[in-house]
Amino acid sequence: MLSISKVQGMEVGITMEIKNYNGSLSLSVSQCGCYVKDLVISLDGGASWFYQGLINAFEDHIRAAVEKAIPENIIDGTSKLDSLLQSLPRSVNLDNVSALNMTFVSDPQYGNSSIEFDVDGLFSSAVAKTSNLQKHPQLSLSCGGASKMLLLSLDEDVFNSALEVYFKAGSMHWVVDKVPDQSLLNTASWKFIIPRLYRSYPNDNMLLNISMTSSPVIRITSEKIGATTNADLIIDVVHATETIPVLCISVVVSASGVAEAAGNKVYGSVELDNFSLALKWSNVGNIHMSLIQGVIRVFLNTVCMPYLNSRLGHGVVLPAVHGFTLKDVYVLTSPEKLTLCSDVTFSNASRLASFPIL
Repeated sequence: MLSISKVQGMEVGITMEIKNYNGSLSLSVSQCGCYVKDLVISLDGGASWFYQGLINAFEDHIRAAVEKAIPENIIDGTSKLDSLLQSLPRSVNLDNVSALNMTFVSDPQYGNSSIEFDVDGLFSSAVAKTSNLQKHPQLSLSCGGASKMLLLSLDEDVFNSALEVYFKAGSMHWVVDKVPDQSLLNTASWKFIIPRLYRSYPNDNMLLNISMTSSPVIRITSEKIGATTNADLIIDVVHATETIPVLCISVVVSASGVAEAAGNKVYGSVELDNFSLALKWSNVGNIHMSLIQGVIRVFLNTVCMPYLNSRLGHGVVLPAVHGFTLKDVYVLTSPEKLTLCSDVTFSNASRLASFPIL
């Protein structure tokens, strides 16, 4: 016996809500209904003439059962999706130092053809978990008038929170023993700048011991991304088998740079704007800071800035959902935020042919 079923004029209506519930997303169905205009079931062969009459007699009951089953399946599927959303991680460890707060801070915002999710996004210690009680600003997403499929906006607080976490973890300390002009790390080159240093330690090698005294501060404007750092520069003399601290200089450095995208990476570059020096202590007599300023400028321009640019030049790979790639990415800066704008393409179009047609 052959059965042929046709459903004509079926309409399914569903109204769902996505809400922020204690930092997670909650999905619920407020309304769901199904209407079938016409249901035709035809039987052919055998005693089809007999069963066809029974089917025609129960046509309204069958239609009602279909109209009831479809919303029930939709609500059941929505419940499973809600469980999945509730299980999304609230924090993601990036390494053994920092973790990224992934809790949602507000209900999704709906546009004519878009949906916006606001995530905390601040960095915290991966060891000492702390609750973030600060007020989160409402970001206004825009790609400068361009129409893009994906927008990711990062407040400058995100960058500052990351820097603060690594600063508190003691990760902002460096010892420099090699520079492009290695003679700068020998007391002989300082003979006329700090005479007592040379007299006390003639022709000895030196180390530059650099420690941040506070977390660097990032400021984003429409024109650039600025940074201010405060550090102590301790000059150590390597005398025989000893490492002897001889003086400490407080350094405040202001630098600025830009960010740009190429492919699926974001790159950056930075240059020195200004710096200031102040003597904190000295074991080699009084120091004329104006004489040291030229040496420090050379060090910043030939060691620090190239080092930062080499790291920023490697680029940061932008995350993307598996099976999709980002296309035509560009970076836009505006007061207090950085926005990444991109289109999204399916990375393996041939797989579309294997998808089931519903």
